[in-house]
Amino acid sequence: MKILLTGCSGQVGYELERSLQGLGQVVAVDRSRMDLSNLDQVRDVIRAEKPQLIVNPAAYTAVDKAESEPELAYRINAEAPGLMAAEAKALGAALVHYSTDYVFPGDDPAPRVEGDATGPINVYGASKLAGEQAIAASGVPHLIFRTSWVYGMRGKNFLLTMLRLAKERDELRIVADQHGAPTWSRTIADTTALVLAQAGQGGADWWREHGGIYHLSSQGQTTWFDFTRAILEQAGIDCKLVPITTADYPVPARRPQYSVLSSQRLMDRFCTLPQWQEALRLCMK
Repeated sequence: MKILLTGCSGQVGYELERSLQGLGQVVAVDRSRMDLSNLDQVRDVIRAEKPQLIVNPAAYTAVDKAESEPELAYRINAEAPGLMAAEAKALGAALVHYSTDYVFPGDDPAPRVEGDATGPINVYGASKLAGEQAIAASGVPHLIFRTSWVYGMRGKNFLLTMLRLAKERDELRIVADQHGAPTWSRTIADTTALVLAQAGQGGADWWREHGGIYHLSSQGQTTWFDFTRAILEQAGIDCKLVPITTADYPVPARRPQYSVLSSQRLMDRFCTLPQWQEALRLCMK
C-alpha cells in the first residue's frame, strides 16, 4: 500500500511517519512540497503519487491568529481536506484526517461523544468542522479522528511552552477553569497505525463498517493549571503556579470551557487509550 502522509514536520505528522512504517510505502511530504494553502499543489501531488491511502495531520492550528485570517484557516482546514477527499475517491483510495475538540461549544460539563451536536465558538473550530463535513460529503472511505490538547517533544505546543517559561520566570499564571484531556502526539500516531493495520486486513468492507468519526484522546481530564503542575513535577522544575480564570487571560479566540472527549467508541472497537498522566510520564521520559 502506498501511503501519502502530509505535514510530516509537524508534531503529529512526525510521529506518524514513524508509526506507519510497516503498513506500506510511506511518502511523507511537508509544506515545502505540499502546502495546503495551495490547492493546485495539493491536487498535483496526489495525482502524481497516486496513493491508496492519504493520511492528513497537516492543519492550520494557530487558534487566535485564525480570528484574523479566516480565509486562510478555511482553505487549509476545510477546502484542502475536501479536495483530498475528492481526489482520493477518484483514485479509489481512502483518507485519514484529524479534527479537534473545538468543534464543540464546551458549554456542557459531560464528555462529548461522536454524535453530539457540534457548535464551534471560534474560527479554528468552525474551519475544522467544515473540513469534517466536506470529507463526509465526498463519499470517500474515511476515518476522522477528533483529538484534544495535543502536545509532544517537538513543534509548538503547551508542554514545551510551559517548560520554557518555567525556566525563565519565577511565577506562572495558568488558566484553571478550562477542562480537557492532554493527548500525546505519539498516542495519536500509534493508535492510528493500530487501526489502519486492522483496516488493511479488511478491505473495502472494513471501511464501510468501521469508517467515520472517532474521538481519540487520552483518558481522564484535567485543567491547564493541573496539567502544568504535572509537567513541572515530571521535569523537576520549581516554579510558583497561580491559578487564574479564562476572563483573567483575554485572547482573540474564545475557548470551550469543557472539551473532554469520550473515546469509548474507539476503545470498544480497536484498542485502549492511556490515562493522560501516564502518557505525559512516557513522553517526558
